[in-house]
Amino acid sequence: QVQLMESGGGLVQPGGSLRLSCTASGSYLIIRTMGYYRQAPGKERELVATITTTGTTTYRDSVKGRFTISRDNAKNTVYLQMNSLKFEDTAVYYCYVNYLNGHVSTNTWGQGTQVTVSS
Repeated sequence: QVQLMESGGGLVQPGGSLRLSCTASGSYLIIRTMGYYRQAPGKERELVATITTTGTTTYRDSVKGRFTISRDNAKNTVYLQMNSLKFEDTAVYYCYVNYLNGHVSTNTWGQGTQVTVSS
């Protein structure tokens, strides 16, 4: 089983920046895709960005050019650098990890961290 430790988040003014990080730990695991989802009040959870073990990234259109996802495979850590933040980026951000435990592929999410963009 994977444990996810998230950090970052907080309150920032529009146009500001924040960095999220998430570290996965667990025994006999193969970490595969990592990423972030977010959920705003009254809305569905949505995919923000993902990154594979080889560094292939995907982003939702609304964050392209503003957010950058990266990872350190040696540390099983994923980072989300968020620049030029907008009011509509306000949400709880959840770290996401897909991993192999033996031959079983499993998805898991962190506990979430609040990002609030406000003036």
